[in-house]
Amino acid sequence: MALTKEEDIQMMLVCKTHLGTRNIEFNMKRYVFRRTADGIHIINIGKTWEKIMIAAKVIVTIENPADIIVASQRPYGSRAVLKFSQYTGAQALAGRWMPGTLTNQITTKYLEPRLLIVTDPRMDSQAVKEAAYANIPVIALCDTDSPLEHVDIAIPGNNKGKESIALVYWLLAREVQYLRGSLSRANPWDIMVDS
Repeated sequence: MALTKEEDIQMMLVCKTHLGTRNIEFNMKRYVFRRTADGIHIINIGKTWEKIMIAAKVIVTIENPADIIVASQRPYGSRAVLKFSQYTGAQALAGRWMPGTLTNQITTKYLEPRLLIVTDPRMDSQAVKEAAYANIPVIALCDTDSPLEHVDIAIPGNNKGKESIALVYWLLAREVQYLRGSLSRANPWDIMVDS
């Protein structure tokens, strides 16, 4: 287990998951390790890894994987979201979020999920707001400048970079499969990180 943590952290460093932004939201200060000379905040990757493990445990507790919605309006996040849903059985909503998806029962696209996962709480603010109205827990990939209102589990990390988003979803999908028992911890997952 310790070996995989070290390997995961090395992968996160390569994919620049630890790089935040120049701005910082006061709620995200607890996840920031330090600030570089040019003002970029460095995210504590150990906390990122721990939060990924917590999020995976939450995802596994939902019996029917189709009751999980993974949303991403960010163009770089849409491919990662589709791959994540392919391996975990979740429902992907990549691209534009239709307002009223979680709140307006009249529409044909109305959904009642048990969990919502978003790539960026600022860009997917409509989805997060509707989840708050419908009392649905939210897991979000949060950068240093992300608002944490109505976010239940924040996974700190760079949500601007293509590789970083892809890696976080890959780690999450792998851990979910480990916990469900569909993948053995003895042998590594042969699916590559998609970027």
